Amino acid sequence: MIERINPPGVPAPRGPYSPAVRAGDFIFVSGQVPVDPATQQLISGDIGAETRRVLENIRMILEGCGASMADVVRCGVYLLDGNDFAGMNAVYAEFFGDAKPARSTVVTGFAMKGMRVEIDAVAYAPRR
Repeated sequence: MIERINPPGVPAPRGPYSPAVRAGDFIFVSGQVPVDPATQQLISGDIGAETRRVLENIRMILEGCGASMADVVRCGVYLLDGNDFAGMNAVYAEFFGDAKPARSTVVTGFAMKGMRVEIDAVAYAPRR
């Protein structure tokens, strides 16, 4: 069974996609950007602040699906500037601790001006 999930209180999608899709025991979280869910506006700051906002958005989506950051098995990280890797990585480590998921990190351009980081996630969370 496939379920498209749009938990309350998370950033509204900026396009034709679902914030999360549950397929069996897996939850696929769409790429999240540093959007404040209260204002629906892109935040700006250093890469640490932007990464923190992105990962908080992912955590909120997962919680809305009945999962947690500890359930994440894979992330894709996309950076505008490779020089931001260390700052992103420091915040990323805070969110995952010993529950480190597999990860790819890519330096790329973004369609939305002002973005410096985007992260997507896959979680394994069997229904209880």
